[in-house]
Amino acid sequence: MSSLWASPSSWPCFCQGGSGKPQSCSTQMEELEQDLLMRPWAWLQLAENSLLAKASITKQGYALLISDLQQVWHEQLDALVVSQRAKELNKRLTAPPAAFLGHLDEVLRPLFNDSAPQDTAHPGKATFSCDHVAEALILRVRSELSGLPFNWRFHCIPASSSLVSQHLIRPLMGVSLALQCHVRELATLLRMKDLEIQAYQESGAVLSRSRLKTEPFEENSFLEQFMVEKLPEACAVGDGKPFAVNLQSLYVAVTKQQIQAAQERRGSGEAQTSSNNSPRGTDSQLPNQPEQPVSSTPTLAEPEHEPPATSGPRHRPQLAKPKRKKPKGLFS
Repeated sequence: MSSLWASPSSWPCFCQGGSGKPQSCSTQMEELEQDLLMRPWAWLQLAENSLLAKASITKQGYALLISDLQQVWHEQLDALVVSQRAKELNKRLTAPPAAFLGHLDEVLRPLFNDSAPQDTAHPGKATFSCDHVAEALILRVRSELSGLPFNWRFHCIPASSSLVSQHLIRPLMGVSLALQCHVRELATLLRMKDLEIQAYQESGAVLSRSRLKTEPFEENSFLEQFMVEKLPEACAVGDGKPFAVNLQSLYVAVTKQQIQAAQERRGSGEAQTSSNNSPRGTDSQLPNQPEQPVSSTPTLAEPEHEPPATSGPRHRPQLAKPKRKKPKGLFS
């Protein structure tokens, strides 16, 4: 079972693309990680465990993140290791890795899309349970594949700090900044509406229904009142369900923006590297430009020993011509 806990860097490279040609496992795992980042968090209720989870399952493997708001667990396997584990847990089943991965995708989809408890059995549906073993979290799945019992165990180990930052800290910081910008835009809009209402009133307009009258918007007073009356309720994280239900569309938008920004930085870095490499031939000529007048001074100095009447008039026009040509070349 030690191979099941192997890190992605130690996985054998047996991945193949749609064309049947071998592809880089690291590249496919990077695509899987990127797809996982853009997945929303789902709220799971399994028996007495309330969890936040997100998963990405492709033909190349799967990646899973689970959190109980105290700790974050993670597992990422490629198709080869999925096939090995499936054979160990299901001796009677023989299927290609794509079949196991496709079945796991079908099994997890209702769990991640349905907020109803999943700890009891339903006809034709899978059952789920989880327990802690040392520092690991094991999510057990029981279902049927091709009419035979199919068992699966997600062996999730504590996630690294970089994963927690990538999937929680940085996106949540982005969500907070986006919401703050949203509030500022709304405050600006309210002030403009107040000015519009004031203009109507100054022109003689009268409100027909007094119950619709509002006081001019004061942002500082509004924030003070919000801190006292609404903040405790707004900060009620609970078991994570409000975050999973209300903020996932914004979370996905923020993660997509972060991925796009990272790709643009990577592209600009590659372009800068290529631009730094391309002008090296011209840069190598730059030191030669100041050397030309240095090498020309001896040639100009030697005729100075000749009679000045003959050498002076000859060389001064030659020095004046390049001086006139330089501004022409710069501004032409």
